[in-house]
Amino acid sequence: MAILLKNARILTMKDDDIFDGNIVVKDNRIAYIGNDYRGYGPFECEIDCNKNLLMPGFKNPHAHSGMVFVRDLVKNVSLQEWLFKYIFPREDHLIPEDIYHLNKVAYLEYVNGGITTVFEHYFFPDSSAKAAEEFGMRTLLLGTYDVRKTGVEKLVERVHYYNDRKDPLVRFVIGFHAEYTADEELLEKTKEAIDIAKTPFFTHMCETQKEVDECVQRHGLTPAEFFYKMGLFNYGGGGYHCSHFTDEEVKIFKENNLTIVSCPGSNKQLASGDAPLNKYFKEGVRIALGTDGPASNDRLDMFYEMQLAVSNNGFSVISPFEYLKMITVNGAIAMGLKDADVLDVNKYADIILLDISKYQDNIIPNIVKNGSVKDVKMTMINGKILYQNGEYFLKESIEEINKKAQDVKNRIEAEMKK
Repeated sequence: MAILLKNARILTMKDDDIFDGNIVVKDNRIAYIGNDYRGYGPFECEIDCNKNLLMPGFKNPHAHSGMVFVRDLVKNVSLQEWLFKYIFPREDHLIPEDIYHLNKVAYLEYVNGGITTVFEHYFFPDSSAKAAEEFGMRTLLLGTYDVRKTGVEKLVERVHYYNDRKDPLVRFVIGFHAEYTADEELLEKTKEAIDIAKTPFFTHMCETQKEVDECVQRHGLTPAEFFYKMGLFNYGGGGYHCSHFTDEEVKIFKENNLTIVSCPGSNKQLASGDAPLNKYFKEGVRIALGTDGPASNDRLDMFYEMQLAVSNNGFSVISPFEYLKMITVNGAIAMGLKDADVLDVNKYADIILLDISKYQDNIIPNIVKNGSVKDVKMTMINGKILYQNGEYFLKESIEEINKKAQDVKNRIEAEMKK
């Protein structure tokens, strides 16, 4: 199957050059970028882009998609109170089928906003995989050791099951929630699984100053120092939030090519503190932006994350192009998706079309400062158009997806009252 995206402006994200051209997609890969597409047809579908912008889809390298069921549950409380009083008790009622239904609600928002890849960190990863494969969402799963359900052998088995397939839409790495919810067994078994499977390691870290202080009290080290000393970063990875890094932690991330995944929207909603991205950038640390989950962030919107990052850090150190890299290339690198980082021949056809008709020039700065989900005219993942001009192309209707998720939420709230 060949699709022609013609008469476009193109931003490959290999650099900041924007040029006129066409893109040919064959199956799930980009077959051609340029002006003369003769010889690549016949085309099953031809889309006139009307001089709007084709670019790589946005990458969301930190999400808990299934948390749509606790969206708008409570605000104006601390992270610890939010987790232990409101979130964890409800999550105790989740079953695998719930995640399958809940994730799809978040996916609707993702593709509407140009997000083509998500790093999923939540319960029942196999259910997330099933939902992602049926929907068509490129996904990286984070699996966690559980003595009752997912031992070391099972974790390693999942790594190979998802990662050893040809052109997998869903991949798998190892991590856990955070240092403050990890006991000694979890730490040791996670290290054992990582050493066998040789996967990157990711977790929440340094989200609040309280978290950092308590980690120092327990281990004499800050979170990133503790994980590094344990050898959890031997095969790469990174951390979510990283708002309260010490100079030593910045050095560890730089020297080990790790990624800081900052979540400005979630940090703002939970008042956890803004990450000093200018400092991290000047030190040469890779930075990506993520949404976190819909419970701690009302908006699953990468434009919003990027614009909050700009508001917090400005343009004096980080250029508009570098902010755009944070939601595209850097997120892909963080997730190990070398074939989904930029637009190029033989790369995955994870492409979005943005309306830039209102911008006379300075297109990249305008996207960064003024872009919105309303500008997304098309979202293609793995060579398939899932969203175009307000219409979804899915196996299930939007109404059916939303109803099943609402049924899950209603059941859990009823169980909470018993």
